Amino acid sequence: MEVECYRGKGWEAKMGKAVVWAVAMVAGVIVVGWAAVALLHALIGGLSYLIVGLLVVGGGFYLYGKAKRSLAPGTRTQRRIEAATKTYRMRNR
Repeated sequence: MEVECYRGKGWEAKMGKAVVWAVAMVAGVIVVGWAAVALLHALIGGLSYLIVGLLVVGGGFYLYGKAKRSLAPGTRTQRRIEAATKTYRMRNR
């Protein structure tokens, strides 16, 4: 009478679990990587909008300051505007 050995089935079951765990780990790394890339893309996108907004606001302040300095009292442009206003008022009496 011959007795069958069940060692093979236990080894195969352990290998099956190892393969399942390996596949699960690879899938987990892929999912975490995908989430990290999506998050990084969102952060960089938001950061780029923030940078563009800051540049626009800074440019507006720069232009406002430049225009204000050019129209300051005593500048040539301010004197020309005042002379033109005076002439216009005298003409329309």
